[in-house]
Amino acid sequence: MRKINESIPDWLDERAARELEVSWEPVLKALNEPAPVVLRVNTLKMDVLSLQQLLKAEGVETAPLEGGDALRVMVRKNLFSTQAFKQGYFEVQDFASQQVAPYLQVEPGMRVIDACAGAGGKALHLAALMQNKGRIIAMDTEGWKLEELKRRARRAGIDIIEARPVTSTKVIKRLENSSDRLLLDVPCSGLGVLRRNPDAKWKLDLAFIEQVRQTQQEILRSYSRMLKPGGLMVYATCSILPSENEHQVATFLKEQEGKFELVRSQYLLPNEFGYDGFFMALLVKREA
Repeated sequence: MRKINESIPDWLDERAARELEVSWEPVLKALNEPAPVVLRVNTLKMDVLSLQQLLKAEGVETAPLEGGDALRVMVRKNLFSTQAFKQGYFEVQDFASQQVAPYLQVEPGMRVIDACAGAGGKALHLAALMQNKGRIIAMDTEGWKLEELKRRARRAGIDIIEARPVTSTKVIKRLENSSDRLLLDVPCSGLGVLRRNPDAKWKLDLAFIEQVRQTQQEILRSYSRMLKPGGLMVYATCSILPSENEHQVATFLKEQEGKFELVRSQYLLPNEFGYDGFFMALLVKREA
């Protein structure tokens, strides 16, 4: 039986099979394979080939990945003890996760809000894409994560990120219609990154899935107000369930009654893309 062979709780196997249908089995097999280690090169300080040579000199073999500023680590090493890491030349970030920031189409000089920034992996990537020019407001409800972001930004040589804890709804209200770009990398079930956290599937339950879906919709409703008319917003998750992804976007668009429009969306499935599972939707806020 699949749930025994692939070590998956009954309820989760049934829920994912219902939502993904024939796609679920190959996705599940991929989620049980070892996760590759990928680096995002900090292009503010370094280029891909130069970093590859520096890491090789430190005993770390890597290979460039096509279509990004990324290196795949071929043999696992303690990367955080390397001089290249201490100098801020790279961050460890899965290649699928690295696709989210470019999806937002940022440009130098823009005002950007990363509203669920966490420890800031995508905010740092956005800053590099913006050539450290403009302003990024990185927000999160957990202040300790933003402190980690500040440390990472200093190491990366980035000074355009302002960490702003979300302590009340007033923080959101003050920023209404203020950003050119808005990233909503929302809390989710994390089903797309199970191979990095294999125990997580045994800690999840249906109640949590429903709770996180409510949170996602609340974030879409309230945080989207921070985007300027004509601005672009990305809704992203590391889940592979349509109920957390395109269904959430469809519900939001229906409620907004024409204020937002879907430009495009994309799944990065681990069995097809080869890395973590992600979903991204690009939306535009229509002019008033």
